[in-house]
Amino acid sequence: MWIPPEVTDPVLRHHPTRKSVGYFGAVRLRDGKLFCRRETGRFNGDTYWRFLRHLRHRASRSGRRVVVIVDNVGYHHARLHKAWRDSNAERFGLYFLPPYSPELNPIERVWKLTRRKCLHNEYFPSLDNLIETVELQFQLWSEPNGSLHRLYAIT
Repeated sequence: MWIPPEVTDPVLRHHPTRKSVGYFGAVRLRDGKLFCRRETGRFNGDTYWRFLRHLRHRASRSGRRVVVIVDNVGYHHARLHKAWRDSNAERFGLYFLPPYSPELNPIERVWKLTRRKCLHNEYFPSLDNLIETVELQFQLWSEPNGSLHRLYAIT
C-alpha cells in the first residue's frame, strides 16, 4: 500500500489546531516534593539546560548532594551542557537509566498520576483550562506530600 509522504510526516499527522503543553519535572524521593517547569518551546538541549540550572539552584539550598535520574532522550546528553554537567557533577549528578526503561524513571509515575487525577474523562474547553488544572495539582505537590511520597514506597 502506498502512503503519500505528507501523511507520514510527523508534523502533519495531527490536526493543525491541536495544541499541547509540556513540562520538565523532578521529584524528591525522600518526601515527594515536586519541582516542575512548563516549557513553551521545544524540548531540546537548551531548554533542558535551563531546567537543570534552575533545578540545581533550587536544590542547592539544602546543601545536600543532588542525584537526578534521567532517561536517555537525546537532549539529556547534549554537548551544549556537557561541560556544565561535568563541572557540577560532584554536588549535582545526573545518572542515566539503561536504554528502553522509562518505567524506572521516577518522574514517569508522577506524570501518570497527574493524567489519572487531572485529565482522564475531563473536558477542557481551552488549553489554558487544562494548564490551570494541572498546575494547581503541581502546586499542591510542590511541598513535601504523602501522595507522591507513597508512589516510591520509601520509608
